[in-house]
Amino acid sequence: MSPLPNPLPDAEAQCRQLADLIRSQLHHQPALLGIYSGGAWIAERLKELLGLPEDIGLIDVSFYRDDFAEKGLHPQVKPTVIPFDVEGRHIILVDDVLFTGRTTRAAINELFDYGRPASVAMAVLADRGGRELPIGATYCVWDVHLQDGQSLVLGKQDDGRLAWRLEHA
Repeated sequence: MSPLPNPLPDAEAQCRQLADLIRSQLHHQPALLGIYSGGAWIAERLKELLGLPEDIGLIDVSFYRDDFAEKGLHPQVKPTVIPFDVEGRHIILVDDVLFTGRTTRAAINELFDYGRPASVAMAVLADRGGRELPIGATYCVWDVHLQDGQSLVLGKQDDGRLAWRLEHA
């Protein structure tokens, strides 16, 4: 893990790097499934960069989190939309930051409610370590170490560009 750079990396450039990593797997005709909200934005960008004709899927894991009873319902729950058949497909699950692995586990649980994919790969811009579950990214462009109380947040600017910001608890 590398220390946090100042300034933060260009998220748009990272999306291009992530697309380059995924490009070699296009012969499997993977379907992209973005986790709200940062992962959804990245999946949409990857669709454009890779020239994929199929719409991306969008997944909200709010009801599938193992800490749902503790955290309650997020005020901005969005519907899961998967416009392709999951059964037998190669799926690339897309998120902005991989941390404990709990969001990824929740997304996989929900995905299997729609069918049994041939494979599930994980693509993230940033991996901050701290895993609590045996989950890892197949495609990742940034291994980063954050201090306790820090979190990386991917935002969408007014012009549509993606950008990182650092938040402190």
